[in-house]
Amino acid sequence: MIKPDRLFTIIAASFAVAYVLFRFWGLTDSCLWFDEIFGVHAAEMPVGDMLWFVAQDLIHPPLFYLLLKGWMGVGGESLFWLRSFSVFWSIAALAPFLFLCKELKLSYTARLIALAFLATNGALIKYAQEVRMYGPLLFLSLVSMWLFARFFYRGKNIWILTLVNVLLVYTHYFGWFVVASEVLAILLMQRIKIRHVLIMLGILIASYVPWIWALAQASGTGADVRQNIGWIEKPGLRALFDFAFDVVEPFYSQQTSIDPKTILIVAVPLLIAVAAAKLSYFANWKKPDDHTSFIVLSIFATLPLVLAMIASWIFPVSIWGTRHLIIVFPAMFLVIGIMFDAVEFKPLKMVLIALTLLMFCVGFGYRVNASRPEMIWCAWERQVKSIPADVPQTVYVFEDLVAYHMWFAVRDSLNVQIVKVNGIPEMQEDKAYFLPRGFDAVKTVGPDEMSGDRFWVAFRDMQWNEKHPPINILLAEGYRLGQPREINSGGLKSFLVEASK
Repeated sequence: MIKPDRLFTIIAASFAVAYVLFRFWGLTDSCLWFDEIFGVHAAEMPVGDMLWFVAQDLIHPPLFYLLLKGWMGVGGESLFWLRSFSVFWSIAALAPFLFLCKELKLSYTARLIALAFLATNGALIKYAQEVRMYGPLLFLSLVSMWLFARFFYRGKNIWILTLVNVLLVYTHYFGWFVVASEVLAILLMQRIKIRHVLIMLGILIASYVPWIWALAQASGTGADVRQNIGWIEKPGLRALFDFAFDVVEPFYSQQTSIDPKTILIVAVPLLIAVAAAKLSYFANWKKPDDHTSFIVLSIFATLPLVLAMIASWIFPVSIWGTRHLIIVFPAMFLVIGIMFDAVEFKPLKMVLIALTLLMFCVGFGYRVNASRPEMIWCAWERQVKSIPADVPQTVYVFEDLVAYHMWFAVRDSLNVQIVKVNGIPEMQEDKAYFLPRGFDAVKTVGPDEMSGDRFWVAFRDMQWNEKHPPINILLAEGYRLGQPREINSGGLKSFLVEASK
């Protein structure tokens, strides 16, 4: 008979191995995309230039870029190494997650259920594979919650917690919501310690003054955050349902706007299982059990959501987004684990756990059999690299997204110049993407400034059509067009064609 401690260790170790493998699964299937390119671009700069470049972007503090710069200094800029940066932090997050479970004295069943959700969650896998700040954000938020639990239950580590929280809020602005959760938990449940927490809060605010000053300086140059996130819709009931699906969805996460938001046949049964466990838990709330850990975790799981929703409606722009709110995922999984474990009717408990595991398997099956079409931004990288660079070449493009991707792909080439053409009404572009502020390596011109005896034109369309711009413009100007190079990507086609007089 295997002892419970040993059995738990074996199962938890198996889940941890699966957690790691899932984050390396398909890691390099796609090229870097716009936001990842911005991070690598910033990290390539000298530190002083990088800090000003990031400040002008407004929407993220600088610690991630400094960490990425060090990572690139160690291992270079291969796609696998860059993506491994986020994977490293996501794997490191396992340690504080397990330490938090131990500090809260959760049952083995609750820990394993929470760990299973953590290992398989589609959104966490997605953001663990992007060269962005979400890996460090997840790690530091979990370290903060673990150290807070030690302070809450033992009165220890407040100064270490303060230091970690400084790093957290310099990694992502939503780190402040984790701090707010800690303040609220103390205010509601242990007011005797409020002085320590307020001192911590004061230190955090004081430490943030230099960055606030940098942002004020950047805003003075005309930078407007509405250009960055003005496209985000203000959250409503649909956004809450989408978020709930993101929390429970195993393996799947929406990659592009044309993909379904969720796999309903998987997510709906999981939501029903969680709802049943929740009803059972609150039906037995009045029993003489200690609900302290549940309440503390519920604060971490819900307060950031409430604050993000309120801020999204009060501010001129919405700040809502699953990627920012992954800070609440671990606490939510632990709450789910506690509720599942507390189901007293054993047949119901076994059915809920079995249904959850079955849906994880179904989700895994969908992931294995899903096709991964080439993203349109990867097509631009391939297209521009196909241009002979033995002589100077000019490539005219019509979208900032295309310009930035192409520039990044050939940034070390002295012979290929990317030029962005503005002012063609029929050619719409995605306003969520724009050339970084303070970046002048891509020249912008008007349609009448496309000139030269020979140059290249890159654009996207549903099909090659000589009545559509920019082809009709070039033909009207007397240019001859060569054989277009065409790549089909997710329903759209990227075209690269040479124009000559």
